[in-house]
Amino acid sequence: MVPSSALCRAQESLHRRRATDTRLENVRIVETTAAMAWSREAEVAERRERRQKSAIAIVVDAIDTVAEPDGVDLLLSETPDRTMATL
Repeated sequence: MVPSSALCRAQESLHRRRATDTRLENVRIVETTAAMAWSREAEVAERRERRQKSAIAIVVDAIDTVAEPDGVDLLLSETPDRTMATL
């Protein structure tokens, strides 16, 4: 499972809150370290989500350019460089 950036940021916030709420130094160190790890994971997830949005936009643009003006989509054809045989 790939965590979303929202999940990572929520976990980071949870660990930061735990770090500030405790009196024990060792718990504070562990929680702060966990928060930093979730922050790094959130940055990775945000980059991944941006790439996915970009890839989706590219695919949508490609599909829009392949569609013929009369509404027949050439992607439905087995030979997209030619028109469909049933036309």
